[in-house]
Amino acid sequence: MAGHSQFKNIMHRKGGQDAKRARAFAKISREITVAAKQGLPDPNHNPRLRAALVAARLANMTKDVVDRAIKKAQGVGSGEDYVEVRYEGRGPGGVAIIVEALTDNRNRTASDLRSMFGKAGGAMGETVAFQFDRVGALRFGANVADADTMLEAAIEAGAQDVSSTADGHEVLTLPEDLNTVRDALEARFGEPQAARLEWKPNLTVDLDEEAAASVLKFIDALDDHDDVQQVYANFEVSDAVMAKLSG
Repeated sequence: MAGHSQFKNIMHRKGGQDAKRARAFAKISREITVAAKQGLPDPNHNPRLRAALVAARLANMTKDVVDRAIKKAQGVGSGEDYVEVRYEGRGPGGVAIIVEALTDNRNRTASDLRSMFGKAGGAMGETVAFQFDRVGALRFGANVADADTMLEAAIEAGAQDVSSTADGHEVLTLPEDLNTVRDALEARFGEPQAARLEWKPNLTVDLDEEAAASVLKFIDALDDHDDVQQVYANFEVSDAVMAKLSG
C-alpha cells in the first residue's frame, strides 16, 4: 500500500463517526470559503471552488451549509481570514510528512503541529518536499470505465499516468495540465470524485508492523486537527502488515 491509497484506507476506518463527520464538514466548508475568496464565486470559472463543491456533494453536505461557506468569502457573517500554510517534517520511523493547512492563526497551528510531531517521536521543520513530486490528481469511480478505456482517454487528454484498481481510477497530470485533463475526462466520464494538486512521494520507506502502527496513528492525529486539510507521507506498508493492523 503506497502513494495516496493508504490515506483512503485510513479514511475508511474513520468513517461513520459523527465527530469526524462534523470535522470533515468543517474542513470542506473552510476550503469552499478560501476557494471562493481567491477566485470567482462561480464554480464554472473557479476550478478550486468546483473541486470543493464536488467534495461537499460526496460528503452529503446540505446546500445551506455550502451557501454559508461561500457567503463567508464575501465577508458575510464571519471575520475569519484563512491563510494556506504548508508544514514539513519527519514522523515516526523517519517518514517524510507534508501537512497542508488552512488557518486563521499561524502561531497556534504551528505550535500545535510541532508539539504533535515531537510527541510522536518526529520533528517538524526539516525540508522533505524533495522526496515528493507536485502533481495534479483526478479520481473516478471504478464503474465509470474499465482500465483500458480510462487509460486511453487519459493519455489522449494529456495525463502522465493512470492507476486503476477495484476502488477506482487515479489519473495523474502535470500541475499545469490538471484543469485541461479534468475538463476532457469529465466530458466523457462525468464529474470526478476529486480533482486537486497533491504531493506524490518519489522515494518511499518500507514500514514493519510496529512502525506502521505508529505512523498511521500519527497521521490520524494530524488529520483530526481542525486546521489540517491534507496529509502526505512517503511510506509503504505491505498487504500482510495492513491485514494485521486492520484485524
